[in-house]
Amino acid sequence: MAIYGVALLAGCMMFGLIIGDLLGQVLGIEANLGGVGIAMLLLIFVTNVIHQWGKLPDSTSSGITFWNAMYIPIVVAMAASQNVAAAFSGGLVSLLAGVLAVVLGLALVPVIAGKPEPEQDCQDEPATAVASNTAGSRRG
Repeated sequence: MAIYGVALLAGCMMFGLIIGDLLGQVLGIEANLGGVGIAMLLLIFVTNVIHQWGKLPDSTSSGITFWNAMYIPIVVAMAASQNVAAAFSGGLVSLLAGVLAVVLGLALVPVIAGKPEPEQDCQDEPATAVASNTAGSRRG
């Protein structure tokens, strides 16, 4: 099975890592600062532009969708494990900040999602329409 879009993904990843390293050096941090996020945003942008030009075959588009589906959970899991290790080595305050962020995030899900609209009972309307049609057909 051929998986398309690997070259585009690799190019975006390399460019994102380079920009993340440069950003870290500019800010005086000896780390890659947001390189993976930059790579993902670049991949989305480049894919969108190529699609608008009409130069993106369906097979490449589905390959990029596959890599997006594989890529994001892996990166999130890697970042989460690094954050947990840093929290344990950073002390109680960083661990408390992490727990508080998770609790607030979970508490805000219903607020951001909004209230669901109450469902209307649509079964009454078809029954009325059917009754009126049968009554009309009996008269005529």
